[in-house]
Amino acid sequence: MVNRKLAVRPQVIIFDCDGVLFDSRRANQIFYNHLLEHFGKGPLTEDDLNYVHMHTVGDSVAYLFKDEATRESADGYRKTLDSAPFLSKMEMEPGLIDFLLFIRPWSKTAICTNRTTTIGPLLKMYSLNDYFDLVVSALDVRQPKPHPESIYKILSFFKAKPEDCWYIGDSEVDALTAGKAGVPLVAFKNPALTADLHISGFPELKVYLNGKG
Repeated sequence: MVNRKLAVRPQVIIFDCDGVLFDSRRANQIFYNHLLEHFGKGPLTEDDLNYVHMHTVGDSVAYLFKDEATRESADGYRKTLDSAPFLSKMEMEPGLIDFLLFIRPWSKTAICTNRTTTIGPLLKMYSLNDYFDLVVSALDVRQPKPHPESIYKILSFFKAKPEDCWYIGDSEVDALTAGKAGVPLVAFKNPALTADLHISGFPELKVYLNGKG
């Protein structure tokens, strides 16, 4: 369903990471359950998992560990962990590489993520670095999503207007970020979001763009 006219060939396509490039819920669940177990706490609830899936690791640790002393210990401990075993549990979305190759001749590509130190190792592990012109993580801005600073940074880098871009996201945080920045939202596998276009995956989006070309 299309709610407003989208750019037929967007100048820039901006991708969220978790839930768009990768199905990362299981990896996030394993990581944060490990953290909770280490400090003698029970596993994530479904609400907890929904929160950590959308927010920065710092915000997630603060959410899960209300006591300041434990929170500081948990934050210190997670920084000592090797991210590789957790990143290896992530599943790349079907059709992603094919879609990136399809759009590269006419669209710049960017990642806008609330990940911090793990986005670099993640892209390297799955050999995705060469497919993106710009990566903006929570470490690259003063205020992470849902503040629009990360989108503004991407627009400035490419000298692009909001209406000439797309933002592909799967969460309410993504919807808020895109809305505040004035960038059309393509909702990825989340029909509950208010968006300009809803898609079930990258193969469907490729078909949509082929039909507009």
